[in-house]
Amino acid sequence: MAFNFGAPSGTSGTAAATAAPAVGFGGFGTTSTTAGSAFSFSAPANTGTTALGGLFSQPTQAPTQSNQLINTASALSAPTLLGDERDAILAKWNQLQAFWGTGKGYFNNNIPPVEFTQENPFCRFKAVGYSCMPNNKDEDGLVVLVFNKKETDIRSQQQQLVESLHKVLGGNQTLTVNVEGIKTLPDDQTEVVIYVVERSPNGTSRRVPATTLYAHFEQTNIKTQLQQLGVTLSMTRTELSPAQIKQLLQNPPAGVDPIIWEQAKVDNPDSEKLIPVPMVGFKELLRRLKVQDQMTKQHQTRLDIISEDISELQKNQTTTMAKIAQYKRKLMDLSHRTLQVLIKQEIQRKSGYAIQADEEQLRVQLDTIQCELNAPTQFKGRLNELMSQIRMQNHFGAVKSEERYYIDADLLREIKQHLKQQQEGLSHLISIIKDDLEDIKLVEHGLNETIHIRGGVFS
Repeated sequence: MAFNFGAPSGTSGTAAATAAPAVGFGGFGTTSTTAGSAFSFSAPANTGTTALGGLFSQPTQAPTQSNQLINTASALSAPTLLGDERDAILAKWNQLQAFWGTGKGYFNNNIPPVEFTQENPFCRFKAVGYSCMPNNKDEDGLVVLVFNKKETDIRSQQQQLVESLHKVLGGNQTLTVNVEGIKTLPDDQTEVVIYVVERSPNGTSRRVPATTLYAHFEQTNIKTQLQQLGVTLSMTRTELSPAQIKQLLQNPPAGVDPIIWEQAKVDNPDSEKLIPVPMVGFKELLRRLKVQDQMTKQHQTRLDIISEDISELQKNQTTTMAKIAQYKRKLMDLSHRTLQVLIKQEIQRKSGYAIQADEEQLRVQLDTIQCELNAPTQFKGRLNELMSQIRMQNHFGAVKSEERYYIDADLLREIKQHLKQQQEGLSHLISIIKDDLEDIKLVEHGLNETIHIRGGVFS
């Protein structure tokens, strides 16, 4: 699963351009195209780095950045706003805002305050994760459109979506919009991957390059029409060139400590397929968590489908094995019948002819074999003995199998519990009987003493 710098999951990592908030979705058929949109793929403007969304085209403004760094350092360490001990408290407050990544740092009456964002180097809520690098070529023409709409709604109106996108492209009959894939994203969003096929007058066709199509979508009037369709983000899905990867890895993102960035490159589990990306703030962490949860559900769904397919294949295998065994028996039966037919045919063919020498020799060999088989101490006797043993074993096995019985585990547990209760009841009854016997002995002893005393009085 690929993550991008603040872009929805599944993106290529080459385009991080953001679009304006989407207008209320009113159906795919409500978009109107501009009258004079001359759409052409022959000469796209700024296709080299547009799809990178500013990732590698960061302008160099050394003086401004230097002043910004000096102002930030002044706000955090030595503000001179009040001119007394309260400046130290203000410095701590500015440090807290910088660590949190929000707020304004006042430090001088004559200089505007410093805006603290989560990209500032002092923000503590940062981490580095890893994203899959796309492997699609620019010639594949794949462009990702993120809709603020559920997947079910997108799929139910897919044909209308294709027609609306065709209108956005100017309604040119030589262009055909195709949907490569549809995937659910968190927060009821949907990712739609499209490509456009252009047919030439000579009958050949080609896919419009992804950077060219993306550059067209990024035009102001076209982007407005896409927003009316519910598109919140568009980006290319193309692989990064080695030079782009090298530049990305050599330059740490804004606000990320170079030491942390270097350690992230060292800890990359698969540098051929993964690339480190920063996670700034709780929103980005929550987004990745939602994406991970979404991908886990998709993987589980796929595993369930695979499990069902495996079960179905196992059933089919069992059925196939049974049919193979049946066909083998049928083949054996047909072979015996064919042999019988050949024997009868050979007898009829040889009818009326004298026995030839080779046939006589074969008859002598067969008689010899028959005699050996019929000898009591030879094969026939041993076979009869084995047959008798097999019959006896089958008989005893059938008798033993009839005497066997099985008890369910739950029923056996209930029987054990019942016997245990019976045993406890018997033990309690025995103790009561013992106590009663002791009482009877005491009563008997008392009666004997009373009789003895009365006997002495009367005497």
